[in-house]
Amino acid sequence: MIKALLLIFDPGATWNRIVLAKKTFKTVLVLYLLPMVVLSIGAELCGLLQWGRRQEITHTLQPITRHMAINYGAAQFVLSLALVFLGAMVIKASGETFHSRHNFSQCFTLVAYGVSPLFLVRMLDAFPVISPWVTFGIGITLSIGVLYSGIPRVMEPDPTHAFGLYLASAMLLVIIAGLARLLTWLVLEGRLHLPS
Repeated sequence: MIKALLLIFDPGATWNRIVLAKKTFKTVLVLYLLPMVVLSIGAELCGLLQWGRRQEITHTLQPITRHMAINYGAAQFVLSLALVFLGAMVIKASGETFHSRHNFSQCFTLVAYGVSPLFLVRMLDAFPVISPWVTFGIGITLSIGVLYSGIPRVMEPDPTHAFGLYLASAMLLVIIAGLARLLTWLVLEGRLHLPS
């Protein structure tokens, strides 16, 4: 979580330390991404169980059941991991269109650390007075800003292709993250039911 804050406030130096650490895919997954996702979901679920969720139309608080909280938490967990894995595959594929070869580990590291501000800000969803779409907007904006410094350092594209790769990557991550947010919102609203 501290790394996510450092990426927001000092992205250049933090990305340099991440690149120099040369962590493997498994290390980033187990020691960084999974704890970050679990912490953000845990904080959000604690708030939902404590205060309930806000009704969008009436702006009243509605309690949620443990079953609904478990379904929502499971959907958040799966879709958060899917966001990172799918984002890494998409960035790897889009990087190849810019005539550069990157391994999956580089792209996974970029996305896992790059979307960590989104997971960090998502903890604010614990408070029912804040709309989940507001936290999504703030989180994805911070993530896009973090990616701007991360792509040249992690993927090392040709300078002429770096900005194009950044724009393509940012746009694709916004779409993937937006779809994940929509699906989890539908689960929380009870409009999308998960198989038991």
